[in-house]
Amino acid sequence: MKTLANHTILYDAECPMCHIYTKAFVRTGMLDAHGREAYQQMPEDICPYVDRQRAVNEIALVDKTSGEVSYGIQSLFKIIAYSFPLFKPLLHFKPFIWLMSKVYAFISYNRRVIIPVSSNHSDIQPTFKKHYRIAYLLFTWLITSVILSHYAPLLNGVVSPGNGYREYLICGGQIIFQAAIISLVAHNKLWKYLGNLMTISFAGSLLLLPAIAASKWLNHQPLLFTGYFMLIAAMMFLEHIRRSKLLNIGWGLTCTWVIYRLLVLVLLLV
Repeated sequence: MKTLANHTILYDAECPMCHIYTKAFVRTGMLDAHGREAYQQMPEDICPYVDRQRAVNEIALVDKTSGEVSYGIQSLFKIIAYSFPLFKPLLHFKPFIWLMSKVYAFISYNRRVIIPVSSNHSDIQPTFKKHYRIAYLLFTWLITSVILSHYAPLLNGVVSPGNGYREYLICGGQIIFQAAIISLVAHNKLWKYLGNLMTISFAGSLLLLPAIAASKWLNHQPLLFTGYFMLIAAMMFLEHIRRSKLLNIGWGLTCTWVIYRLLVLVLLLV
């Protein structure tokens, strides 16, 4: 594995994901010991070459010898292709580059709702792009609904079985219900809140996957799976409180989140 020397990658110090994978580039020797810097403390010798706003949206890689700058997926592919020449044909394949650039943008433009930050110290913040936020809401809604549809039969005996669309309607209804509330109390935080809301739902659904896998070896035990579901719901409740504090929206949205779920529970038990 070769080291891409005399290059600096500019990462978002407020983004845990960015911090982890850029640090991995240095630790594994893909970049040299001084190959990463937070754009919040951008070195002066790099500043003239970099589009600062674009570097916030798409991670920038600066060639300190030539001054050439690449952004986003091109930055990552340049590092990987240099360290692992075997992958160079794939990483230079235009359809693959196009596809991965969309995946990268999807994650990058939603990174602050995937892992929220407690404070924004930088003057320049990631650009908000509504179509990527809507795509994120649709993606998390779909995956969450699919997982819940597979988990619902494990509750049979405690909760009445529903049709194939029930979980999709419940999850989608939560988005609409909370969107209506946040629009009334803090309209300017609508898209940020909805992104955080669906991250919580998505994370909660992923935690159900071990139980779904374990159900193949367990006899039908609806009380056990109901208890596990309630444990996950409690964790989601606490995470909703934490993220609401970060968004500075008070307790109102947490209360309506609980009210909606209690209404759904009543309807399921009737």
